[in-house]
Amino acid sequence: MFHSGLRSFSRLMISLTLAAGLLSFGGARAQDSRQNAPGEFDFYVLSLSWSPSFCEEAAERSRGGGRSQMQCGGRPYAFVVHGLWPQYERGFPEYCQRPAPRLNRNIVSSMLDLMPAPGLIFNEWDKHGTCSGLTDRNYFETIRKARAAIKIPAEYLDLSQAKSVAPAEVEEAFIKANPGLSSTAVSVTCNRTRLSEVRICLSKDLQFRACEEIDRRACRRDQVTMPPIRGG
Repeated sequence: MFHSGLRSFSRLMISLTLAAGLLSFGGARAQDSRQNAPGEFDFYVLSLSWSPSFCEEAAERSRGGGRSQMQCGGRPYAFVVHGLWPQYERGFPEYCQRPAPRLNRNIVSSMLDLMPAPGLIFNEWDKHGTCSGLTDRNYFETIRKARAAIKIPAEYLDLSQAKSVAPAEVEEAFIKANPGLSSTAVSVTCNRTRLSEVRICLSKDLQFRACEEIDRRACRRDQVTMPPIRGG
Protein backbone atom coordinates (compact mmCIF):
# COMPACT_ATOMS: atom_id res chain seq x y z
CA MET A 1 0.00 0.00 0.00
CA PHE A 2 2.83 2.37 0.92
CA HIS A 3 4.62 1.84 -2.42
CA SER A 4 1.36 2.10 -4.36
CA GLY A 5 0.56 5.40 -2.67
CA LEU A 6 4.08 6.68 -3.30
CA ARG A 7 3.78 5.85 -7.01
CA SER A 8 0.44 7.68 -7.21
CA PHE A 9 1.92 10.70 -5.46
CA SER A 10 4.91 10.67 -7.82
CA ARG A 11 2.64 10.55 -10.89
CA LEU A 12 0.60 13.43 -9.49
CA MET A 13 3.73 15.56 -8.95
CA ILE A 14 4.97 14.81 -12.47
CA SER A 15 1.58 15.81 -13.92
CA LEU A 16 1.55 19.04 -11.91
CA THR A 17 5.11 19.84 -13.02
CA LEU A 18 4.23 19.29 -16.68
CA ALA A 19 1.10 21.39 -16.34
CA ALA A 20 3.06 24.20 -14.74
CA GLY A 21 5.58 24.05 -17.56
CA LEU A 22 2.84 24.29 -20.17
CA LEU A 23 1.26 27.24 -18.38
CA SER A 24 4.63 28.94 -18.20
CA PHE A 25 5.19 28.35 -21.92
CA GLY A 26 1.73 29.68 -22.76
CA GLY A 27 2.32 32.70 -20.56
CA ALA A 28 5.61 33.41 -22.28
CA ARG A 29 3.87 33.37 -25.64
CA ALA A 30 1.14 35.67 -24.34
CA GLN A 31 3.82 38.12 -23.19
CA ASP A 32 5.31 38.51 -26.68
CA SER A 33 6.98 41.90 -26.55
CA ARG A 34 5.09 43.01 -29.68
CA GLN A 35 1.67 41.91 -28.49
CA ASN A 36 -0.77 44.77 -29.15
CA ALA A 37 2.04 47.35 -29.33
CA PRO A 38 0.90 50.09 -31.76
CA GLY A 39 2.89 50.05 -34.99
CA GLU A 40 4.56 46.71 -34.23
CA PHE A 41 3.23 44.33 -36.88
CA ASP A 42 4.35 42.63 -40.08
CA PHE A 43 1.84 43.49 -42.81
CA TYR A 44 -1.70 44.64 -43.59
CA VAL A 45 -4.77 42.79 -44.84
CA LEU A 46 -7.13 44.88 -46.94
CA SER A 47 -10.53 43.26 -46.58
CA LEU A 48 -13.06 43.98 -49.33
CA SER A 49 -16.59 42.88 -48.43
CA TRP A 50 -19.15 41.93 -51.09
CA SER A 51 -21.88 44.25 -49.84
CA PRO A 52 -24.88 42.36 -51.34
CA SER A 53 -23.93 39.27 -49.31
CA PHE A 54 -23.69 41.32 -46.12
CA CYS A 55 -27.10 42.87 -46.81
CA GLU A 56 -28.81 39.56 -47.50
CA GLU A 57 -27.38 38.10 -44.30
CA ALA A 58 -28.46 41.17 -42.34
CA ALA A 59 -32.00 40.82 -43.71
CA GLU A 60 -32.12 37.12 -42.82
CA ARG A 61 -31.05 37.87 -39.27
CA SER A 62 -33.51 40.77 -39.08
CA ARG A 63 -30.76 43.05 -37.92
CA GLY A 64 -32.12 46.54 -38.10
CA GLY A 65 -28.90 48.17 -36.94
CA GLY A 66 -27.47 51.37 -38.31
CA ARG A 67 -24.82 49.73 -40.48
CA SER A 68 -27.26 47.52 -42.41
CA GLN A 69 -29.78 50.34 -42.79
CA MET A 70 -27.20 52.71 -44.23
CA GLN A 71 -25.22 50.22 -46.30
CA CYS A 72 -28.25 48.36 -47.60
CA GLY A 73 -30.46 51.32 -48.39
CA GLY A 74 -30.80 53.18 -51.66
CA ARG A 75 -27.25 53.35 -53.03
CA PRO A 76 -26.06 50.18 -54.78
CA TYR A 77 -22.75 49.01 -53.31
CA ALA A 78 -20.55 46.26 -54.73
CA PHE A 79 -17.20 45.64 -52.99
CA VAL A 80 -16.76 47.96 -50.00
CA VAL A 81 -13.86 48.26 -47.59
CA HIS A 82 -14.41 46.23 -44.45
CA GLY A 83 -11.06 47.22 -43.02
CA LEU A 84 -7.28 47.47 -43.21
CA TRP A 85 -5.95 45.12 -40.56
CA PRO A 86 -2.42 45.04 -39.10
CA GLN A 87 -1.22 41.42 -38.92
CA TYR A 88 1.58 39.35 -37.42
CA GLU A 89 2.91 36.44 -39.44
CA ARG A 90 0.78 34.42 -37.03
CA GLY A 91 -2.19 36.11 -35.45
CA PHE A 92 -2.92 39.80 -35.21
CA PRO A 93 -3.05 42.67 -32.72
CA GLU A 94 -6.32 44.32 -31.75
CA TYR A 95 -7.58 47.14 -29.52
CA CYS A 96 -4.06 48.43 -28.99
CA GLN A 97 -5.20 51.55 -27.11
CA ARG A 98 -7.94 51.49 -24.51
CA PRO A 99 -9.76 53.75 -24.64
CA ALA A 100 -9.05 54.49 -28.30
CA PRO A 101 -8.25 58.10 -29.19
CA ARG A 102 -11.45 59.82 -30.17
CA LEU A 103 -12.10 59.63 -33.91
CA ASN A 104 -12.74 62.94 -35.66
CA ARG A 105 -16.24 62.95 -37.17
CA ASN A 106 -15.02 64.79 -40.25
CA ILE A 107 -12.83 61.78 -40.97
CA VAL A 108 -15.83 59.49 -40.58
CA SER A 109 -17.82 61.55 -43.08
CA SER A 110 -14.93 61.55 -45.54
CA MET A 111 -14.75 57.72 -45.55
CA LEU A 112 -18.40 56.90 -46.22
CA ASP A 113 -17.80 56.41 -49.94
CA LEU A 114 -15.54 53.45 -49.18
CA MET A 115 -16.90 52.24 -45.82
CA PRO A 116 -20.63 53.00 -45.97
CA ALA A 117 -21.54 53.08 -42.28
CA PRO A 118 -20.24 55.25 -39.42
CA GLY A 119 -20.45 52.33 -36.97
CA LEU A 120 -18.13 50.28 -39.15
CA ILE A 121 -15.62 53.13 -39.35
CA PHE A 122 -15.59 53.71 -35.59
CA ASN A 123 -15.20 49.98 -34.93
CA GLU A 124 -12.35 49.58 -37.41
CA TRP A 125 -10.47 52.46 -35.81
CA ASP A 126 -10.93 51.12 -32.28
CA LYS A 127 -10.03 47.51 -33.11
CA HIS A 128 -7.48 47.82 -35.92
CA GLY A 129 -6.53 51.44 -36.52
CA THR A 130 -5.14 51.85 -33.01
CA CYS A 131 -2.68 49.05 -33.80
CA SER A 132 -1.31 50.75 -36.91
CA GLY A 133 0.81 53.28 -35.01
CA LEU A 134 -0.72 56.00 -37.20
CA THR A 135 -2.89 58.96 -36.33
CA ASP A 136 -6.56 58.59 -37.19
CA ARG A 137 -6.17 60.82 -40.25
CA ASN A 138 -3.09 58.96 -41.51
CA TYR A 139 -4.69 55.57 -40.90
CA PHE A 140 -7.75 56.37 -42.98
CA GLU A 141 -5.60 58.00 -45.65
CA THR A 142 -3.70 54.71 -45.78
CA ILE A 143 -6.99 52.82 -46.21
CA ARG A 144 -7.85 55.10 -49.12
CA LYS A 145 -4.42 54.57 -50.71
CA ALA A 146 -4.67 50.79 -50.24
CA ARG A 147 -8.12 50.69 -51.83
CA ALA A 148 -6.97 52.90 -54.72
CA ALA A 149 -4.14 50.43 -55.39
CA ILE A 150 -6.64 47.61 -56.04
CA LYS A 151 -8.59 47.35 -59.27
CA ILE A 152 -11.93 45.56 -58.97
CA PRO A 153 -12.47 43.16 -61.90
CA ALA A 154 -14.93 44.62 -64.41
CA GLU A 155 -17.37 41.72 -64.11
CA TYR A 156 -18.07 42.58 -60.46
CA LEU A 157 -18.65 46.32 -60.87
CA ASP A 158 -22.29 46.11 -62.00
CA LEU A 159 -23.58 42.66 -61.18
CA SER A 160 -27.31 42.84 -61.91
CA GLN A 161 -28.13 39.15 -61.43
CA ALA A 162 -27.04 36.56 -58.89
CA LYS A 163 -23.91 34.76 -60.02
CA SER A 164 -22.61 31.33 -59.03
CA VAL A 165 -18.82 31.40 -58.87
CA ALA A 166 -15.93 29.26 -57.76
CA PRO A 167 -13.80 31.07 -55.14
CA ALA A 168 -10.76 30.28 -57.29
CA GLU A 169 -12.47 32.07 -60.20
CA VAL A 170 -12.88 35.25 -58.14
CA GLU A 171 -9.29 35.03 -56.97
CA GLU A 172 -8.06 34.60 -60.53
CA ALA A 173 -10.11 37.60 -61.68
CA PHE A 174 -8.43 39.81 -59.08
CA ILE A 175 -5.00 38.48 -60.02
CA LYS A 176 -5.67 39.19 -63.69
CA ALA A 177 -6.90 42.74 -62.95
CA ASN A 178 -3.97 43.59 -60.66
CA PRO A 179 -0.49 43.02 -62.14
CA GLY A 180 1.91 41.77 -59.49
CA LEU A 181 -0.79 40.18 -57.34
CA SER A 182 -0.21 36.44 -56.85
CA SER A 183 -2.36 33.65 -55.47
CA THR A 184 -0.29 33.66 -52.26
CA ALA A 185 -1.34 37.26 -51.52
CA VAL A 186 -5.11 37.02 -51.99
CA SER A 187 -7.77 35.00 -50.23
CA VAL A 188 -11.51 34.65 -50.89
CA THR A 189 -13.77 33.94 -47.92
CA CYS A 190 -17.35 32.72 -47.81
CA ASN A 191 -20.11 31.78 -45.43
CA ARG A 192 -22.35 28.75 -45.87
CA THR A 193 -23.55 29.69 -49.37
CA ARG A 194 -22.35 33.18 -50.29
CA LEU A 195 -19.08 34.88 -51.16
CA SER A 196 -18.16 37.14 -48.25
CA GLU A 197 -14.86 38.92 -48.80
CA VAL A 198 -11.72 39.22 -50.86
CA ARG A 199 -8.69 39.75 -48.62
CA ILE A 200 -5.46 41.10 -50.08
CA CYS A 201 -2.16 41.13 -48.19
CA LEU A 202 -0.03 44.24 -48.41
CA SER A 203 3.30 45.28 -46.94
CA LYS A 204 3.47 48.37 -44.75
CA ASP A 205 4.27 50.37 -47.89
CA LEU A 206 1.21 48.82 -49.60
CA GLN A 207 2.97 46.41 -51.94
CA PHE A 208 1.51 42.95 -52.58
CA ARG A 209 3.08 40.29 -50.37
CA ALA A 210 2.50 36.63 -49.53
CA CYS A 211 0.61 35.66 -46.38
CA GLU A 212 0.33 31.95 -45.68
CA GLU A 213 -1.94 32.18 -42.67
CA ILE A 214 -4.53 34.33 -44.47
CA ASP A 215 -4.41 32.02 -47.48
CA ARG A 216 -5.11 29.02 -45.25
CA ARG A 217 -8.40 30.59 -44.13
CA ALA A 218 -9.74 30.80 -47.68
CA CYS A 219 -13.15 29.43 -48.67
CA ARG A 220 -12.99 25.71 -49.47
CA ARG A 221 -16.36 25.44 -51.21
CA ASP A 222 -16.53 24.55 -54.90
CA GLN A 223 -19.20 27.14 -55.66
CA VAL A 224 -20.69 30.12 -53.83
CA THR A 225 -23.28 32.73 -54.76
CA MET A 226 -22.66 36.41 -55.36
CA PRO A 227 -26.04 38.12 -54.82
CA PRO A 228 -26.72 40.97 -57.26
CA ILE A 229 -25.96 44.58 -56.42
CA ARG A 230 -28.96 46.17 -54.78
CA GLY A 231 -30.69 48.46 -57.19
CA GLY A 232 -28.83 46.72 -60.00
